[in-house]
Parts: sequence; structure tokens; C-alpha cells
Amino acid sequence: MVARRLAVMLGVLAVLLAGCVRSPAHVEPEPLRPRWRALTLPVPPGTPGRLLLRDVVACAGRWFVVGGVADPVGETRPAAWASADGFSWSSVPIAASTFYGRRHLLYAAACRQGRLGALGARSGGAHGNPRTGTWVQALDGTLREVAAPFELYGGPRAVSVSRLVAGPGGWLVVGSRADGAAVWTSPDGERFTLREGVPELAGDARGRTRGLDAVAVPSGWLVVGAVLSPHAAGMLPLAWASADGRAWRRVALPASDGRSQAQRVALVGGAVVAVGPVRGGFGVWRAAPAGGGAERVGPAGWRRVGGFGAAGVGVSSVRALVSVGGGGLVAVTGDGNGHCLWLSVDSGGSWRPVILPVAVPDGGDGAVAMASDEDRLVLVADDGVGSRAWWAGLSEIGR
Repeated sequence: MVARRLAVMLGVLAVLLAGCVRSPAHVEPEPLRPRWRALTLPVPPGTPGRLLLRDVVACAGRWFVVGGVADPVGETRPAAWASADGFSWSSVPIAASTFYGRRHLLYAAACRQGRLGALGARSGGAHGNPRTGTWVQALDGTLREVAAPFELYGGPRAVSVSRLVAGPGGWLVVGSRADGAAVWTSPDGERFTLREGVPELAGDARGRTRGLDAVAVPSGWLVVGAVLSPHAAGMLPLAWASADGRAWRRVALPASDGRSQAQRVALVGGAVVAVGPVRGGFGVWRAAPAGGGAERVGPAGWRRVGGFGAAGVGVSSVRALVSVGGGGLVAVTGDGNGHCLWLSVDSGGSWRPVILPVAVPDGGDGAVAMASDEDRLVLVADDGVGSRAWWAGLSEIGR
């Protein structure tokens, strides 16, 4: 019986790893095998249950993990954890103010000057749509739900609320509304203003746009996503730049087929790097802003610089992309078979697979997220049975 279970587990792992590499015509380098060390996150006060870890972020010498707790009957409540060193973790006090907020699962996090912000959602109402809201950490350390009108994130024009990012200019949420890509901006994480129907950002005669991720750049904000052209059968990758979150400039990224999206973006070594699914795997685009001004990056400023991975049996996606210093990037992808981890040491030009500490299916409750500082990478994963966290030294991953 034990031998049979081991054979099944090895078979599953082989299938998941096989989805991380290309066809035999293109042989990926030997996978890296870092030493993953387990981290312990305490169960927050309240009814005991299964931890649901969904995102991790680091800034100003602080680490944060966000997610929730599911009790034995499936009810969820928001949860967050903090650490000053990335090793010892404690629960963050939670202060929810609404019916749905008390049931939120926190799914995206950002931090600014050591202060945590998060997005949370719980499906409900007559149509079962996500009831989405934002959270921000108060001066006393409590993560507090921000009161907001329902239609700020929901309502008949709602489509998606994807990511939260922070930078010198404040906070920015990126997502989509009925007429295409949209953003929400805030100087303090307390009051967000919806920017929808904005020229160039929203859809128009060129197609319907989607906003998927964003990054703070020296001159403001840069958003990535895609457009569904009325004359094409698939998506084409886009980037937008803005100095203030109000007015946006659109740039079409180089694409050779109609199955490309820019789903995640990071700032690394003075350049902006975007990654997303393309026909047959994952594509990488890079731009070096002239004089540090992202709003001055034109079509000629973006180049397709590489690719990696393979198309799986399901929908391919990029779940995370983080800079690890010195031109390094780490990406988490899903390809229908499972989640995969990748490392680039040359700002996205070439990639090498990295063995995850646990096999995580791509679908259902499966989730993988990560963050880094100058020394280590912290990774959280949910394989549908349980959530766990690990860390590995960057010097080990880069060997």
C-alpha cells in the first residue's frame, strides 16, 4: 500500500513538473533544487480552521502574509500575519466592519513604508458576485476594513478587481469594468477613487481592454494587461503608463499571434519586465524607460526578450512575478497541469525551472505566491488540502 501511494505521488509530481518544461524540441536547463525551510504561521484567534494563504509581500524590513481561515463548515474569515525578520510570525489583529468583510478572503497584498494594504472578497448576494473591498493597516497595527459604497468595486459595471500595488505616490488597484481596464487610486489607502472610462485605458474601437497588474515606477504607475481586438480571435498584450493615475498612455507590446497577454509586471535593474502567456508557453517583454520616465516608453521601447515553459492542458497564466535583485526575477506560472516556479538572472532573457517545495495543482483551491528581500524568498502555497509557507536563500536559488 505504501509503495502504491508513493508511486502515485511520484506520478503526480512527474505530470506537474512535465507541464513546466517545453516540448522535446526545446530542452529546458536542469531544474534548480533550493533548500526550502518550513515556516510556521499561527492560527489566528477565533474558531479553529484551515489556513488559506493567498499572498505575501515585503517592504521596509517587514513581511506580511494575507489570506483567511476556513472553519469546519466552510465559513471563512480574513486573516493576516506579520514578521520583522521573515522567520518568526504573528497574527495581525483584524477589524472588519461589514457583513461580507467579516467573511472576506484576503487575496492580494501590498505594503508601503512598512504598512500593509490588502484586497478581500467574498461571493454573495442574489447573483453570487464577489463583494470586494480594501483593507489598510492602522497605526496600532490592526488591519482594518475600509468602508466603501458597494458600486465602488461591485455593481452592474463590475468585472474584476485584480491587484493592489503601492509606491511613492500612494496606492493603486488595477482591474476592469464594463468598458475595459480601470484603476482605483488613493494617496493614503483609506479613500479610493475609481478611474473608469478613461481614454486609452478603457476599451474603444480598437477592442475591449483588461487591466491585470501594475507596478510603481520612478515617474508614476505602469499597468499591464491585454486587449481583445474586434478583428482578432484572441488577446494582444498592452501596457499603460501614467504619472498620476488619472491620464494614461497606451502602448501595444510586440506580439506575433493573437494569444498573448501581459499578466504580471515587475521593476528590475532599472527596467520594466512583463510576463504572460503566449502561444506555446510564456513570453517576456522588457522596456528601459528613457531617463526613468515610464510615460515616455513608446512602442519602440518594448522588446520581446524571451520565452519559457510550455502550453498545458488548460488555460496558461502567470500568477506572480517578483524582482530578487541584481537583474533577477522569479515567476510563478500555471498551465492547467500545475503551478511552476521559474528563475531568471538576466532580467527575463533566459529562465530556469525551480522545484517547488510541494506540488500544487492548477485549479480549485490551488494557489502559490511569493515575495523577496535582499536575502531570501518567502513562498506560500495552498495545494487544496492545506496551506503552508517556506523560505529559501536567494544565493541557493541562483546556483
